Amino acid sequence: MNKILTSSVLSLLFIVSAQAQTKDLTFSQAWGQEPSVTVPINQYVGWADANHYIERDTKDGKTYQVNIKSGQRSLYVPMPTTDVKIFTKEKDIYIQYGEQEAKRLTQSPDAEEKNPTLSPDGQYVAFTRESDLYSVKVADGSEVRYTSDGTDVIYNGWSSWVYYEEILGRSTNYKAFWWSPDSKQLAFMRFDDTKVPMFPIYVSKGQHGELEETRYPKAGDPNPEVKVGFVKVEGSSVVWADFNEKDDQYFGQPYWSFNSNTIMVQWMNRDQSNLKFYEVNPADGSKKEIYDEKQPSWINLDHDERITYLADNKHYILKSDKTGWAHYYLYTLNGTLVNPITSGDWQVSALQYIDERNKAVYFTARKENSATVDLYRVDYSGKNLKRLTFGDYTHQVKVSPDGKYFITTYSNVNTPTKVALLDNNGKVVKELADSKSSEFAAYNIGKTEYFTIKSDDGKYDLPVIITYPVNFDENKEYPVVMSIYGGPDAGTVRNTWKGTANQFWAQEGIVQIACDHRASGHFGKQGVALMHRNLGNWEMVDYITVAKWLKAKPWVANNKLLITGHSYGGYMTCLALTKGADYFDFGIAGAPVTGWELYDTHYTERFMDTPQDNPEGYKAGSVLTYANQYKGVLRIMHGDLDDNVHMQNTMQLVDALTDRNVPFELMIYPGSRHGFARSKSAYDFKERVRFYYQYLLEKPVPKEFK
Repeated sequence: MNKILTSSVLSLLFIVSAQAQTKDLTFSQAWGQEPSVTVPINQYVGWADANHYIERDTKDGKTYQVNIKSGQRSLYVPMPTTDVKIFTKEKDIYIQYGEQEAKRLTQSPDAEEKNPTLSPDGQYVAFTRESDLYSVKVADGSEVRYTSDGTDVIYNGWSSWVYYEEILGRSTNYKAFWWSPDSKQLAFMRFDDTKVPMFPIYVSKGQHGELEETRYPKAGDPNPEVKVGFVKVEGSSVVWADFNEKDDQYFGQPYWSFNSNTIMVQWMNRDQSNLKFYEVNPADGSKKEIYDEKQPSWINLDHDERITYLADNKHYILKSDKTGWAHYYLYTLNGTLVNPITSGDWQVSALQYIDERNKAVYFTARKENSATVDLYRVDYSGKNLKRLTFGDYTHQVKVSPDGKYFITTYSNVNTPTKVALLDNNGKVVKELADSKSSEFAAYNIGKTEYFTIKSDDGKYDLPVIITYPVNFDENKEYPVVMSIYGGPDAGTVRNTWKGTANQFWAQEGIVQIACDHRASGHFGKQGVALMHRNLGNWEMVDYITVAKWLKAKPWVANNKLLITGHSYGGYMTCLALTKGADYFDFGIAGAPVTGWELYDTHYTERFMDTPQDNPEGYKAGSVLTYANQYKGVLRIMHGDLDDNVHMQNTMQLVDALTDRNVPFELMIYPGSRHGFARSKSAYDFKERVRFYYQYLLEKPVPKEFK
C-alpha cells in the first residue's frame, strides 16, 4: 500500500514538475524586450592596456578595467591624451579633452565645417568648408586654407556621391582626406562632377515643395573626374599625383607608408577588372607601379584592409581574392611577392593583430564553416597555421595590445552569447560571461536550426537557418516567411544566437527561414563571380530551390510562402513575385531596385558592365521584364527622399503593374531615405504585422499591436 501510494505521488509530482518546467514567453519576452531565456551580461569592449581588459557593467552602467591575472576591477578612466572628442556645434568645431570644458576652434557660423579630424600628433584638426580643405591649429585657432576652387560641382576633400556610397564608404560621411602618420602632410581627393548627370529628388514639404539635386551617375553615365593631391600642414601649393583626371578610372582609399615618405594609391579601370597600386611621392607627385592584378570578372575596390603596412618599413600585407578565395599575401614595398600567408578553399575575414617580433599574423576567417568565424595564428611564411578559438561557434574577438590574450564573444543558433578570455595558444583562461538564463529550459520556445540544402544542380550546399513554430507538429501546415538580402558576397546566414525576437511569430505558428545563394560569399569569389553580367539569375535559381524544398514538406502550407527583403532584398522580392511567381505567394519589398540601368555606375557596372555593353544582361535582370508574370500579393515600400535607390525604381514597377490591372500594395514614406525615418518605421512595422495576419494567419490583428 505504501509503495503504491509513493509511486502515485511521485508520478503526480513528475507531471506537475513537467508542467512547471515549460512556460510560454510573454508578449514582451517574445519580442526580446524583457529577459527570459537569456539575461543581460556585461559588455567587453576592448583593452585598457596589455594587462587589463575593459568591462562595461550592465548593472551600474559604469566601465571598469580588469586585471587579467588577479581579476581586480577598478574604474576605467581613459588617459586625457586618448580621450579627445572633436565635434561640431552651431556650425563650428570644438575640441574636448576628457571631462574638461570644450574649446571652440573655428569662428565661422555662416559656413559649416565638416568631418573635423585630429592629426595623429593632436596639434591640428583638418576639415572641409564649402567644398574646400582647411586645417586649424589646436593651440591658437589659426587656420590654413589649402584649396580655393570649391563650388557646387568641385569638391576638395569631400566625396562625390558615388565615391561616398560605393568606394570610400558611408562611414566616411563624405570625408576624402587623410593625415600622414607624422602629421606633416594631408592627402586628399578632388572631385569634378561637372559631367555627372543631375538626379532630382522632389521634397514635398511646404506650399511649393523643392528639388534636392544630386550628381548621381547611373550605369553607363560619365563619372566624376578625380585628382589625388598633397599639401603640407603649414600650407603649400597642392602637389598633384601624376594621373590624368580625364581618364575613365577610379581611385580607391590611399594608404600612407609607415614613415610618411610615400603613399600607396589604388587605381582601377572603369571596367573594374584591373587593379594597380602606385607608390606616389607626395613631394613631386611622381608615381611608380608596384602591383598589377587582373580578373576576368571584377575586382572589389575595398575601402578597408586592402593593404597593411608593417612597422619594419620593408613589407606590407595584401588581402586579395585573386585565387577565387580571399587570402593574405606578404609583399615587399617594391611590389615583390614574398609568399602567400594563407591559402585554400576558405575565406579570411580580418586581420586582428600582427606580431612583428615573431613574424606572425592573427586573423579571423570562415574556415571551419562558411557560416562561422574563428581566430587563427599563422607565421609570415604561411606555416604553422593554428586555430585559436573553439567549438562550432561564431567568434567575435578582441586581441590584447601585445597579442598575448584575446577575448571572444561567441554563440551559435542553439547557444546564447558567451564570453571567454583565452591566451594566444587558444587556452581558456577564464569564462567571463554567459547570457543563458538559469530558467532557459523552463521556457517553451520555437527551435532554431542551421543546416544546408543541396542546390538543384548538386554543386552547392546552400546554407539556411530555420526557426520552427512553438510546439511544432509535422502533421500540421504552417505559413512561411523567408527573409533574404541576396546581393553579391553579402550573405546573411550566420550561425549565431538569434535572440528571442523571432519567437513571437514562432508562437503564432509561422516558420521563419533565412537562406543564402551560391554567390553570397559562402563559396568564395569563385562563387560570387557567377553573377558577372548576370544579376538576378543565380539568386532566383537558388531561392526557388529553397522554395521548392519547403513546399515539398507536409508541414508547409502550399499557398503561404512569403519572401521579404530591403534594397537588394527588395529587388529579389519583386523578382520572386514576377519571375519566380510560380513558387512564391506573397512579398514585402523595401526600396527595391527594379532595373539596373537605374542604379549607380560603380556598383552596377562592377557586376553587369554598362548597359551599352550588356543590354541582354540588363534586360534579363530587370523586374520590369517579368511584370506580366506577376501574381500573388506584393507590398512595396519606398522613402520619397531615397538618394541611394531612387523612388523612380518603384514608380516604374508601379506603372508596369497598374498597366496590367493587377492588385498590389504600395506605401511611400515621406521624408525617408533608404532607411525609413523612425516615425515611419513604427508604422511600417505595424503594417507588416497586419500583412502577416491578413494573408498568412488569416485572423484579426491582436490588441497588443493596436
